[in-house]
Amino acid sequence: MHNQGGSGLARESGVSGNISLADTPLSRASPLPQGITGVKRDAPEKLLYIFRPPSAWCNRFMSLALERLVAGTPIPFAGNRVTVVSPELAERFQPGDHLLVEQVSGELLLIPVADQQAANVAIERAQAAFTALSAVSDQAISAFFDLFAQRLETPECWALIEAANLADIERAKARGRSTTRLLADERMRRDMIAGLRAWRDAAASRGKVISCVEHDGWKVEQVVSPLGIVAFVFEGRPNVFADAAGVLRTGNTAVLRIGSDALGTAQAIVAHALNPALNDAGLPAGAVSLVESVNHAAGWAMFADRRLSLAVARGSGRAVSQLGSIAQQAGTAVSLHGTGGAWLIANADADARRFAAVVRNSLDRKVCNTLNVCLIHRDRAAELVPLFLDALKQAGTARGQGCKLHIVEGSESHLPQDWLAATVEVYRAEGYQTEAQAEPLPEDQLGREWEWEETPEVSLKIVDDLDSAIALFNRYSPQFTVSLISESAEAQERFYNAVNAPFVGNGITRWVDGQYALNKPELGLSNWESGRLFARSAILSGDGVFTIRSRMTQVDLGVKR
Repeated sequence: MHNQGGSGLARESGVSGNISLADTPLSRASPLPQGITGVKRDAPEKLLYIFRPPSAWCNRFMSLALERLVAGTPIPFAGNRVTVVSPELAERFQPGDHLLVEQVSGELLLIPVADQQAANVAIERAQAAFTALSAVSDQAISAFFDLFAQRLETPECWALIEAANLADIERAKARGRSTTRLLADERMRRDMIAGLRAWRDAAASRGKVISCVEHDGWKVEQVVSPLGIVAFVFEGRPNVFADAAGVLRTGNTAVLRIGSDALGTAQAIVAHALNPALNDAGLPAGAVSLVESVNHAAGWAMFADRRLSLAVARGSGRAVSQLGSIAQQAGTAVSLHGTGGAWLIANADADARRFAAVVRNSLDRKVCNTLNVCLIHRDRAAELVPLFLDALKQAGTARGQGCKLHIVEGSESHLPQDWLAATVEVYRAEGYQTEAQAEPLPEDQLGREWEWEETPEVSLKIVDDLDSAIALFNRYSPQFTVSLISESAEAQERFYNAVNAPFVGNGITRWVDGQYALNKPELGLSNWESGRLFARSAILSGDGVFTIRSRMTQVDLGVKR
């Protein structure tokens, strides 16, 4: 294995280099990987490999096909760290497979050749469609959105999609998987149709001149232009096609990989609504392509492809950050959802009635902007904690369920004794579980998102003042959505300037949604967990996916520098 960076591998024959195995300690008894000529101990807790490269590697770069993996082989990552090929990974690897090194964690990701090919086929179709789309009129694109919506409205078409969805749900239940967001019900159908018609009616911005600078004898115009192929990895939500198709509005194409739980529904939407609409509107096949694989590896392969112009990952947790890292390693811009869960802070001057209403109306269902953490000022705890608990109970009752509370350690004294002693039937993905109604939570776990199914679930902490609440949010939250209940304009302004979040309000947390807030179907939401976003909103919409080209027009032949 030849290494060009400063990883510690020597690049001249006869010169030894050291690789620290701090990330994966090995014993002296471990077999030496190929090319490793010795081992020495650099410190009691570290072993160092001594690497002597073959003279054939000297003074030139070599690129060889990866034909096999050897267990114990050290793989450098992140510039100065090392991970090691496991025996299980070495055994699974077959010629033609791809291996990705995720540069943040050092995780080795195996992409079987079949998943690589599935991603490649979809991207090739999207690439060809992007070229062809430049000759398609905006009117034809509008017709596509309308035809897609009409197909979803047709009872015969929807019955086929519904049947596939019910089969997906049964399979997911049999595997003990959550089906909360999987159901393609009438509400989802209406939302998809409304979203598609919103794109139909949206002003076409492709080719729009956004600025013009006049010079003597010439001018320069800046023009909105298509970006390219946009890749999506979605969790198991069947309605994602209405969102992803929005990139066509600005002349882009889309390639999607959807979670295995919803793949059957997705395939039915493609076969019975999407592809017929593309064909009838005269748009190129492949303008919206589905990666035909149930494996996560297909998503890795797709996001690692340098032909993408933008990679969008929706969902939460480690899977999203991993996908983002893969795309960024390939040099592709990303829009990552990441961890969700909204925070609500009640200040010392909070209006009690407003506070109770906000809690109740931020817990109607579990999505990313659902209330997850509540912080209450200590001076108001005696009044507001009972209102909070009552609103939480009401949210559960509205769903025919109980409710679940996580009380941060040190705040337990503000709960009634009956809450501390009670149990509740909590509906989890695997069914009902009997649990304590209120459980202690370490403060450093405040950022945990409660992925509840039917039983509303939140965390609660009592704080000394607004500054303490802000500090907790900035330290532990996913830097996503937060509301402050306060009657003070000065406090609201100070709060807005101090919290590190893209979405800040003074009411319900459930407003954070592209369709609901901006009247535009969203492609994705982003938190600021990995930093603020360059020159764009944390709500990514289809009409925001473009590039800017500069076009010069010269009328005076005497113009020169």
